[in-house]
Amino acid sequence: MSNHQMSNHGRRPETIAAQLLHTTDAATGAVVPPIHLSTTFARNENYENLIPSDYQRGGNPTLWHAEETLAALEKGAACLLYPSGMAAIFQLVETLPMGGHVVAPTNMYYAARLWLQKLEAKGRISLSLTDHDIASAIVPGKTQLVWIETPSNPMWDVTDIAAVAKAAHNAGAILGVDATTTAAVTTQPLTLGADYVFHSVTKYLNGHSDVLGGALICARRDQRWDELLLLRNKTSAPLAPFECWLLLRGLRTLFVRYRGASNNAMAIARHFASHPKLHSVIYPGLASHPQHDIAKRQMTDGYGGMMSLMLKTDYAGARKFCSNLKVLLPATSLGGTESLAEHRKTVEGSSSPVPDNLVRLSIGIENLNDLISDIEQALAQIPAAI
Repeated sequence: MSNHQMSNHGRRPETIAAQLLHTTDAATGAVVPPIHLSTTFARNENYENLIPSDYQRGGNPTLWHAEETLAALEKGAACLLYPSGMAAIFQLVETLPMGGHVVAPTNMYYAARLWLQKLEAKGRISLSLTDHDIASAIVPGKTQLVWIETPSNPMWDVTDIAAVAKAAHNAGAILGVDATTTAAVTTQPLTLGADYVFHSVTKYLNGHSDVLGGALICARRDQRWDELLLLRNKTSAPLAPFECWLLLRGLRTLFVRYRGASNNAMAIARHFASHPKLHSVIYPGLASHPQHDIAKRQMTDGYGGMMSLMLKTDYAGARKFCSNLKVLLPATSLGGTESLAEHRKTVEGSSSPVPDNLVRLSIGIENLNDLISDIEQALAQIPAAI
């Protein structure tokens, strides 16, 4: 355990994030951490390393500070940061043996699903995608990795992490959880039995739409974790120092940003739940959501800022709705301070299982009335259902 983690024992996550592990710069007392941009580090007079790495690919103080902070927020043993979320997912899959069996939901981040399917086509893994109960697709003695995303993108299905963890472990598999949309604020998968938690730090953790990155946090250090360390060092490279510094800056306001977005999203979901231009609003915080009871139990500090609108229109009408918005921005990504709207079928392509009339919203922290008024006026321009 590092001195940072030891000094934060028992402190609540809001304090850990706001103070970045109560860390000040030893040389100056600065409360904002310095950026260590050097790619190489000199040894002392005895030709010994002054820090655990002599080259940036093996790590640097800015990277380690960000990793220790995320590990503490997730109550994990350690964290590894990568240049993108997909790089982090790829590295975890790379630890599986040739032909290793992976179970994952069909409704998940489309780029990760497509990549798993490509790996299966090459014979690198065997893959079971399911629209139903994840546990039922797990094969004892065969399944190596169970991957879930909760709430899932963009249908926002909520999976019972503890139940799937038990099923995975009973079968001899490990469980990885994409918890990007819960952001270490409202759900901590490792405390519910997951072995690995994944974040696209691009989203809520950084929260300012100016960092691309991914994170893996483990429940325990073991042989697989050692392999991940080696893989990142030799084939991937860690998240660069400036991006790590921006991530640290974003983490300071994580809890107030996330709670503000959650409050806005809940109000918007309730306001539009019975709107005549909508078939439905998909949001885990609504009692109408099919897994609301699981969400209420598992998401203990708000339901996040992500929702989807099912418009009473077609493909073209849903795209037009996004273009009609004046406050929400028609853009990809999520979890920033600004609200975004995206016609998901356009992004994922014609083979996507996402309905043509679905629009994904990432609700930010703007004035609630401005957001509601903007969605109202954009809906008013959509022709009546055909």
